[in-house]
This record gives sequence, C-alpha cells and structure tokens, in this order.
Amino acid sequence: MCNRYRNAVRKAGLEFEEWGFEEFSQARIKLRLSDRLDAVHEDVYPDRLAMTARLDDNGVLAPDVMRWGFPKVKSSYVTNVRNVTSSYWKPWLKTEYRCLVPVTAFAEFSFIEPKGNRWFERTDAKTMCFAGIWRPWTGERGTKADPVVGEHLLFSFLTTRPNAVVAPWHEKAMPVVLERDDWDLWLTGSVEEALAMQRPATDVTLRLSS
Repeated sequence: MCNRYRNAVRKAGLEFEEWGFEEFSQARIKLRLSDRLDAVHEDVYPDRLAMTARLDDNGVLAPDVMRWGFPKVKSSYVTNVRNVTSSYWKPWLKTEYRCLVPVTAFAEFSFIEPKGNRWFERTDAKTMCFAGIWRPWTGERGTKADPVVGEHLLFSFLTTRPNAVVAPWHEKAMPVVLERDDWDLWLTGSVEEALAMQRPATDVTLRLSS
C-alpha cells in the first residue's frame, strides 16, 4: 500500500488550471488557504498536511489542505482504503465526503534488491489524482514535540490490485488513479458508480520513475 507520495503542485500552477479550478494561480490559492498552505510538504507521509480538492458549497472544485490518515488508534492512521464494504468506511464514501488527491509520483515498497521504495509516475509526466475521501475530526494529531489539538480535516484514498507496471515490484495493491474524465463521476456519482472506479490504472498510464 502507498504510504508516501509527492505533490509538487505549488510549483506547477498550470496544473491547477488543467484541473478546472476557478482560482488556480499561486496568489489566489495563497489567499484562499492562508497560512495553511505554508505547512504543506511536497514529500507527503502519513499525518502530514497535503493539498486536496473537493467541491465547495457552490459545486465548484476548490483546493483545500487536509491531514493524511483517518484515525485508528493513538499515533496510528489509516491512509489507504481497500475494503470498502467495512462499516468503518461506509459513512465516508458518500458524495459529500469524496475528494481528489493530486499526486506527482507515488512510492510502493519492494523487497526486490535493492530493497526500498519504487516510485511511479504518469507516462505523460502530468499530475495524477487519487480517488480520495475526507472527514472532519476533533482530537490531537502531530507529534509529541509539536501536537496539534482541535478540529482537523483528514483524508485517505482508495487502493486496488496492482496493474502490470506496479505488480512486479509490489504485488499487494496500488492507489486508485482517476482519469480526468472520471473526476466528475467520482465527486458526484452514486456510491455504486464511484466504487466501480476501484480498479487498476491501465498499464500504459504509469511508468517506473527513474
């Protein structure tokens, strides 16, 4: 399962335009997200803040900052969703809790020598989006040295079986990568329509990153 990814979105303003955001420029994003944007890392691990996108109250796709990982037990977070029939996930699969998670590249750990992460990116080098879900949550996150207590927006994303590009390196799972034409259906479709997208990306979509 993916527990690390990269998102260089702040260096690629045109990608916001491609996503269809009304306010895609760095200045407007900064204005909308204020100091939350300063806490976003391009190298994303569980519990870090990251860029996401969801429909606002007017039905417009808008950027947001959320923390990666749903609560499990103290200092443990559920970052990937595979078993969508679980009662734990069902409330958050509704339309109002779906989001997009923009990603430049994602890592899967491989036991093939040399052991370590293998990175995957789109073959066209564009930003991809994972099929994400989000939820509000109140509690303590962050580290012991720098705890963050209060209200949080948390996200996770769906995984599925690996395609032929990922499987030789990591045979368990891969994130659900949405094609651009599927974004609207993921964000607005029925639960059944959305979960029909829980499938591997085509083999020509991804490549092993150098």
